[in-house]
Amino acid sequence: MKNFSIVILLMGLLFAAPSQAFAAFNIFACEPEWGSLAKEIGGDKVKVKNATSAFQNPHNIRARPGLIAAMRKSDLVFCSGGGLEIAWLPILLQKSGSADVQYGNVGYFMASDFVKRLEIPEKIDRAMGDVHPEGNPHIHTNPHNISKVAKELANRLQKLDAGNADYYRQNFDSFMTRWNGAIKRWEKMAEPLKGVPIIVQHGSWAYLVDWLGLRRIGTLEPKPGVPPTVSHLESVLNKVRTYAFFTH
Repeated sequence: MKNFSIVILLMGLLFAAPSQAFAAFNIFACEPEWGSLAKEIGGDKVKVKNATSAFQNPHNIRARPGLIAAMRKSDLVFCSGGGLEIAWLPILLQKSGSADVQYGNVGYFMASDFVKRLEIPEKIDRAMGDVHPEGNPHIHTNPHNISKVAKELANRLQKLDAGNADYYRQNFDSFMTRWNGAIKRWEKMAEPLKGVPIIVQHGSWAYLVDWLGLRRIGTLEPKPGVPPTVSHLESVLNKVRTYAFFTH
């Protein structure tokens, strides 16, 4: 009977050990673009929870109980930052109960902290609409920004999960080889677009416009985050017509 108990104990240890040794590193990604990057660098060593989808406005979502629960389990919070999630991220952080993911700590990772931000306003008031004091947070539309964020993310994962540091480093190198190749292809394809006039709906494309050298001549929103009126849309249309007249 004693020998049988020892066998059962050993089997229990053998089956328990893998689950403990290979427990996933939990990443809470505010936007799906950062969730995808986390999976590229983290591979099967990480478990990613996306707080939003591509069909949602990341400026305004509800701090739902499911997101609070996911935040409590997270080892790393990976967001755009720059004020993009100001309406809901602080609530989730407050309710998470985890000191490691709070502002300024190692588990708090804001992508826009690692790139040059565009459109930083000299002054802020309510009459300007939904303007971010820290600058435009929609940094992901320039792939060179993704490269910078990926490098910092790999470094952060190596620090937080040192046992898998080599794995994260290899994944980063592999990703950057593929990513740099893609950037070269995209820039070659986009060469004819340089200087092309465009109308944008929102400031979320500022980094794409800057990267490709496009020329923004109008915005459908009269102010950031403010729905357009009929008169404003008419003024945008007149601008397009005037531009077309003078260029032909």
